[in-house]
Amino acid sequence: MVATAFVSALLAILCRKKLLPARPVRLTLGFVLAINEIVWLVFHYSHEGLFKTNLPLQLCDLTAWLTILGCLTLRPFAVEFSYLVGMVSASLSLLTPDLVIPGVYPIIYFFLGHGGIVIAVATLVYGRIAFLRPGAVWRSFGLLLGYAVVIGVVNRILGANYMYLCHKPSNPTLMDQMGPWPVYLIVSGALALTLFWLLYLPARGSRAQRSKATGA
Repeated sequence: MVATAFVSALLAILCRKKLLPARPVRLTLGFVLAINEIVWLVFHYSHEGLFKTNLPLQLCDLTAWLTILGCLTLRPFAVEFSYLVGMVSASLSLLTPDLVIPGVYPIIYFFLGHGGIVIAVATLVYGRIAFLRPGAVWRSFGLLLGYAVVIGVVNRILGANYMYLCHKPSNPTLMDQMGPWPVYLIVSGALALTLFWLLYLPARGSRAQRSKATGA
């Protein structure tokens, strides 16, 4: 976790000061994250098999691939969602990991994948490679709620617990302090929106930069 914070700050500073070329950095981050996800999927399903409760539908699965898309293409919606939602969800996952598969490699994948999201979005946004458009918070929060509704239906059909919408993780997390179901969902949603705004404020850039992002 210390290494994640250090690398995030270092790459952001170097890119912002143009001491590192932005395009090779973001492409490298995108391809590393993509390779990490693909190797994990092959490992996971070759060892565990594919069944209804282990599909790649968790929030961090979505943010990982949107982070990859943001790094490779700089698509505004991908950058915004992966920065706001990914930074919050990946950071909380790093602080309170829910590791259910034994072994060394799953641990390496977990911290590389979640730490990689933090490093990539911090580099994109704080390194001034990409800029958030006005309304980014509400768009990202709306997409998050929409995805939660879809996953809620999937949980109902499959009897799964993706995004922990049906019950809390087995390991201790911040959700344990948010009350019983469904109260913890409402509280976590309000907390997420608050954190989105706190993340948006230092990343919104100048008026000219925001206009550039809107035009893009």
